[in-house]
Amino acid sequence: MALVSLFALSLFHVFLVGSQPNSSQQASGHQGAQSLLGTDNLSFPWSRLRLPRYIVPLHYRLLLHPDLENLNFTGSVQIQIDVQNNTNWVVLHSKGLQISRATILNQNLVLPVLHNPSHEQIGIFSPRVLSSGQKYFLYIEFGAKLAEGFYGFYKSTYRTSSGETRNLASTHFEPTSARMAFPCFDEPIFKANFSVRIRRSPEYISLSNMPVVKTVKISNDLIEDRFAASVKMSTYLVAFVICDFKSVTATTSSGVKVSIYAAAEKWSQTNYALEVAVKMLDFYEEYFNIRYPLPKQDLIAIPDFQSGAMENWGLTTYRETSLLFDPPTSSISDKLWVTMVIGHELAHQWFGNLVTMKWWNDIWLNEGFARYMEYISVEATYPELKVDEYLLDTCFAAVGHDSLNSSRPISSPAENPTQIKEMFDTVSYDKGACVLHMLRHFLTDDVFQSGIVRYLRKYSYKNAHNQDLWDSLANTCSEEDFISGEHCYSSSQATKNYLFAGEHLDLTAMMNTWTLQKGIPLVTVTRKGSRLLLRQDRFLRTVLPSDPLWPMLQKGFLWHIPLTYKTDVSSTIHRHLMTTQTDSIHIGEEVSWVKVNADMTGYYVVHYEDGGWDEINKLLRENHTALSYKDRSHLIHNAFQLVTAGHLPINKALDLIGYLRYESHTVPLLQGLGYLEAFYRLIEKRHEPELTQNLGTYILRFFRAVIDQQTWSDSGSVSERRLRSEVLSLACHLDDPPCLERAQQSFKDWLQSNGTLNLPTDVAEIVYTVGAQDNDGWTSLLHAYNNSLSAAQKHKILFALTHSRDTNKLERLLELGVEGKVIRSQDLSSLILMVARNPRGYQLAWTFVKTNWDMLVKRFQLGSFCIRNILIGTTGHFSSPKELTEVQLFFESIKEQSSQLRATQVALDNVRKNVRWFQRNLEPLRDWLANT
Repeated sequence: MALVSLFALSLFHVFLVGSQPNSSQQASGHQGAQSLLGTDNLSFPWSRLRLPRYIVPLHYRLLLHPDLENLNFTGSVQIQIDVQNNTNWVVLHSKGLQISRATILNQNLVLPVLHNPSHEQIGIFSPRVLSSGQKYFLYIEFGAKLAEGFYGFYKSTYRTSSGETRNLASTHFEPTSARMAFPCFDEPIFKANFSVRIRRSPEYISLSNMPVVKTVKISNDLIEDRFAASVKMSTYLVAFVICDFKSVTATTSSGVKVSIYAAAEKWSQTNYALEVAVKMLDFYEEYFNIRYPLPKQDLIAIPDFQSGAMENWGLTTYRETSLLFDPPTSSISDKLWVTMVIGHELAHQWFGNLVTMKWWNDIWLNEGFARYMEYISVEATYPELKVDEYLLDTCFAAVGHDSLNSSRPISSPAENPTQIKEMFDTVSYDKGACVLHMLRHFLTDDVFQSGIVRYLRKYSYKNAHNQDLWDSLANTCSEEDFISGEHCYSSSQATKNYLFAGEHLDLTAMMNTWTLQKGIPLVTVTRKGSRLLLRQDRFLRTVLPSDPLWPMLQKGFLWHIPLTYKTDVSSTIHRHLMTTQTDSIHIGEEVSWVKVNADMTGYYVVHYEDGGWDEINKLLRENHTALSYKDRSHLIHNAFQLVTAGHLPINKALDLIGYLRYESHTVPLLQGLGYLEAFYRLIEKRHEPELTQNLGTYILRFFRAVIDQQTWSDSGSVSERRLRSEVLSLACHLDDPPCLERAQQSFKDWLQSNGTLNLPTDVAEIVYTVGAQDNDGWTSLLHAYNNSLSAAQKHKILFALTHSRDTNKLERLLELGVEGKVIRSQDLSSLILMVARNPRGYQLAWTFVKTNWDMLVKRFQLGSFCIRNILIGTTGHFSSPKELTEVQLFFESIKEQSSQLRATQVALDNVRKNVRWFQRNLEPLRDWLANT
């Protein structure tokens, strides 16, 4: 980057940052004390992306005045700063703000402001030296347009049922967008207190992190809300919303006021979220043994919102589908989603807000924990939702990503805003959660819980990194802690604390193998008499052991694997820590079968060599209940992953799921069905009509009994309802006559009722999808979509509309998504993915992405999860060498952007994996179907 070297040279102009200026420069500064200094002879004083560390913000006093008619805002900020080196410069962040005035209070001098837009920084020059050890008040006035899009201080709108459009203004600052709303030290380590004042028209309300302590009338049409000073926090957690919403309120058992805000007409959909939030806050206060430190927690449904939700301290913001629950139209899956998202954001009030990572390379400390706490909290507060059944899917998603060469370590370098945004991915969230799950089972629940409580207490209102967590979990403490602590060791024992399977455990060494290197281990198991021989390799789905690249891609990879296994001779789960490439365990001659990675608590794939899979197959056919449903699901997952990686022939995996005709548990059933559906969806896009037909026929025949058992209702347990949605959806997609007939009749009834009939929520999406296949049905659904007040219902209808076989209709939807009125911009990325899922739409979606690339990047920002999902999702349906070349050529044509993205490498890896899968498995699958 040429700019960096230019800035480095410019350091020699005027002063070196942090140096004591010479006497002549100091004197000239004093002489011009009353005048505005010119900027002609000044050069930007700082060349790095990260701010200097010698000026620390202590307190922000922020005044904002958004104008919701003209869609702009003005403001001022007074920042108390602590100067730790003599300097003439204050360097901080600002992006897109017009700075109209900058002063150091008490100096009575308007100071020059230099801008470095490429680093989103401003430099404020003080002719008088700011002295080390002193505190100063920096005062800045600024203004800007309310942002378009979903970051910074941005505008949002909603439409009432009478057709009136209403405006609101909201914030989303994580990771690097607080600087779009006010000049600030926008890095997680610069924690400070914030005192916010917001000016508004009387017809609106304003919300921020803290409660309003005073409201002052400025004039007849202007009111100022003054909020209490916040606790010490990072800038990305500051939030404010100006809107005309209504709320429902309740109080937790410890006296925290909880409110749910939504547009007035959706107010009735807020009650479930209120119940969940109160329960969750009570649960977390008990689990973490730390009181929630603010007096209130607001949860608000924002009509335009890119991600699922955001954990701003005391004012969590949500997409409407993540917060609102409408009993007539929201399904059991919608209910689970709302519960889990609230559980996630409220976990962040401790993990992330109270204790924050030092830098974005360790964002998994926030996101992996919050993702994992979703499961712990929902299991404790809503056991009937059976959330444990979904944790496997989270870990399977992580394995899918991590077994590509383009994966990354959990803790990875990230410097610029694009790289930082890319850290919010499957690795940080899902792999992070699964590695924590493994650690919790390894250390036991009590030790894990006491360790994270110690971590949260020790680093409250501070910043931490990986090592701090390992030290807390390993119970390294001061002597004082040692005397009082239940699981405490002196620091000299830090590396030798848990006696585990006869070995002392170095927790840091173990966990570094999971967080500092990418990928996932494959443990290959071979039975030799009374011993189990073990070998670990890196598991890769894009390169075969026979490939020349294989040895290089395996080099240097080694994990400390907490192995668990079950056998038929006892109900005990055995444990063994594998720290070398090869190992062996004594299991005894009398053992007839062994299952490694009990209940998939460990994050590794298992391959049973030398007839081991035949033993497993036999066990499943003869006595599948000898294994838990998690073990059965794990075996199905591993078998098909090994097929893709070239370690197992496809017929072995297909034979393995033959036992499913005896399976009664939802999770293994859906796991087996999911693989068959994935193959079907790839093949139906490959112009293989005969194979497509044969596979579809096989699936319908094999799962006939399960399909016929389903009722078109909302009855049954959560698991039964989930199975119903999945099974009937696939049956109708495969043109199963009874399924289509039932759906068509239900759709007809719904249409005739003029939308007054509420379809069973678990099958509504299926009914809409079948109904969308003719012109009248499609048009009626688009009309219903436009008028619905339920975000959950809108999502189901949009899914249905994108499954039309008429490509003109699909093009029309994409146009509406670009326009952003009928289909909101926030839904454009999921709309593209839905169209790509349609066998008539996947080429259309890809062409749309290529044609509209610049618009998509502008709307969603490079590095955002929306851009990542669009790239990986639209190319994920490709499986031919020709399509691979096409993707490579497009990425080459946008090289300036694609070279900054890890997502492009993931997308290419995915297509390569599909190409290889077809080359190896198409004929064997054809033969297997012919002989079945």
